[in-house]
Amino acid sequence: MPITGPDPGCLHAADDPPPADLPTVLVVAVALVDVDNRVLIARRPEGKSMAGLWEFPGGKVAEGELPEAALIRELHEELAIDVTTSCLAPLTFASHCYEDFHLLMPVYVCRVWQGTVTAREGQELKWVRPTRLADYPMPPADEPLVALIRDFL
Repeated sequence: MPITGPDPGCLHAADDPPPADLPTVLVVAVALVDVDNRVLIARRPEGKSMAGLWEFPGGKVAEGELPEAALIRELHEELAIDVTTSCLAPLTFASHCYEDFHLLMPVYVCRVWQGTVTAREGQELKWVRPTRLADYPMPPADEPLVALIRDFL
């Protein structure tokens, strides 16, 4: 049977499978989209891992917390906005092995919130056209999301 699809390279085996004892960290992220169809990205501040890289807003999911609840909490804490679960549309997920952990990240799209987006944790914020997202260096787990979000919007 012939190989079909855009990239048969995905059929090659990985060089090294991730270690079986690598802990999985669940984080959640969102593509906040404004009325001008721009997406919000945040620059990780100095002192944090991957400082200087741009990312989609979100954060860690606490033990026993639902991803949507974590995202609502994180958006309030980090950006001073209020979001409801009904305004979060699941889009995709990212799965990436870093050196010390495996990151699993559900990603949502949100176009409706209350309040004014305000950086509360020292991060730089930028509203970016989807076609320009690739111009901003991002953590490895976020990079594959750029094309997907660009094409979705």
